[in-house]
Amino acid sequence: MSPEQMRDIIPKIQVMARSSPLDKHTLVTHLRKMFDEVVAVTGDGTNDAPALHEADIGLAMGIAGTEVAKENADVIILDDNFTTIVNVAKWGRAVYINIQKFVQFQLTVNVVALALNFATACISGSAPLTAVQLLWVNMIMDTLGALALATEPPNEGLMKRPPVGRGVNFITKAMWKNIIGHSIYQLAVLAVLYFDGKRLLNLSGSDATDVLNTLIFNSFVFCQVFNEINSRDIEKINVFRGMLNSRIFLGVMVGTVVFQVIIVEFLGDFASTVPLSWQLWLLSVLLGSVSLLVAVILKCIPVEKTTSTTNHHDGYDALPSGDNLA
Repeated sequence: MSPEQMRDIIPKIQVMARSSPLDKHTLVTHLRKMFDEVVAVTGDGTNDAPALHEADIGLAMGIAGTEVAKENADVIILDDNFTTIVNVAKWGRAVYINIQKFVQFQLTVNVVALALNFATACISGSAPLTAVQLLWVNMIMDTLGALALATEPPNEGLMKRPPVGRGVNFITKAMWKNIIGHSIYQLAVLAVLYFDGKRLLNLSGSDATDVLNTLIFNSFVFCQVFNEINSRDIEKINVFRGMLNSRIFLGVMVGTVVFQVIIVEFLGDFASTVPLSWQLWLLSVLLGSVSLLVAVILKCIPVEKTTSTTNHHDGYDALPSGDNLA
């Protein structure tokens, strides 16, 4: 067949019977190169080896499969159960999305911390966040943030998402929207506190600057705590679904808050903080919790979705996406 005939026929193929190894290899090659598809192939025989080798993901049967098939495969299914392939795809999507959540959270923390300290240092000659405080924030961001977001188990809705295309950017437009929106909110709040906090909060006395800097640090940390909750879902408003079933996430949240209280109230000499009144603690939590409202507003703003799959005219309905996801 000519390439033009291949282009017309391949999208319409549903079953290809009595195919030779060359036929399988040709189909996989054209799907990858002509249609830019991500192709997975399963097989157990020697005649499947060329297609397994050519595919993006080759899956060979561990029990019934030949040694040639296993050597050319990327994944060996030990129990020869096709349900295992679904579980592999589900966990693969979960890992991909969890990394996206973590990257969104990490970039927001980095942008706010860097911009806040750089701007205040240039304007006033001093920065509100000390090295020890930034070290604690870095621990929240890297270690605890990774534990909380990267260990989320997969849910059934993942398999209703369309597959991610080969050329799609890892950081999506929705992620950029969330990163920029939350960064603007946090920087605006912390800048107001830094430059006008003493007057707004009626702070006076010799420790007014220390109290204000501690409040800024405390508010910044609680902004990250609530933003970590927001990062559980990049596009959906309901970020609390399934949270009670994620013990690691809940443990990280509780541990972060407990250690923050200890740092502020009892480790003043080490962390350059002073104890805060209950009113200032409440203010810190309220400023952080507003991030939940900011997230709702941001997620209601539509963004242009990048087409991630090839549009075939084969009569099948498109998979749900966006607001139609389970």
